[in-house]
Amino acid sequence: MLMNKKIKINVQNLWFYYNDHPVLEDISLEIPQNTITAVTGPSGQGKSTFLMTLNRLWENIEGPRIKGRIEIRFTSNFQNIYDKRYNVSDLRRQVGMVFQVPNPLPMSIYNNIAFPLKLKGEKNKKLVTFRVEDALKRSFLWDEVKDRLNKDARALSGGQQQRLCIARALVLNPQVLLLDEPTSSLDDTSGRVIEDLLLELKKECTMILVSHYLDQVKRIADSGMVLSNRQMKQQW
Repeated sequence: MLMNKKIKINVQNLWFYYNDHPVLEDISLEIPQNTITAVTGPSGQGKSTFLMTLNRLWENIEGPRIKGRIEIRFTSNFQNIYDKRYNVSDLRRQVGMVFQVPNPLPMSIYNNIAFPLKLKGEKNKKLVTFRVEDALKRSFLWDEVKDRLNKDARALSGGQQQRLCIARALVLNPQVLLLDEPTSSLDDTSGRVIEDLLLELKKECTMILVSHYLDQVKRIADSGMVLSNRQMKQQW
């Protein structure tokens, strides 16, 4: 049961503004570890913005500001992710993100997955190869691409590209995975493969899923939140 699970993410009195216009108002919630929490609600209400507060991606944009506190339990203790002493690069290695539209880099399948490791400064080629293969297996993609790792990743189908992007997020072994409508650009069959993948990944990481598909949410989410009129409410 969810009540017996440890809390992974603790959001306290979160406010978010774009140029002094409030987008999120006084949001407080707790997200248990190894669960899928769905965030639904009308378009344009700030669901993607909420995800970006969890990895500080919004800091790359001019104009916004934030109030409140967000803590994530990476070890035995909670870490305030907005502590000025906490490195944002460390945060984004622990909190991966997958976007609505697949965004493979203009390079080979192998190099797409290896890219975060190389960015981190990993020089051990054997380790990189192992981690790439492991990430592709965990994203249900290995059997489909193992004989063409040096081919351009952009030649993959839409569903394969999205699993590639999930593999690229997984290669750093994140503890939290943020998913912004990851199946909205896919056909039903490809979308179901992603759903099965997320259910499997729940064993190793905590996920927050933004989705407009209520049937999908009911199939795979452990709990559901609705974001509307700048406020978050528990749905189930």
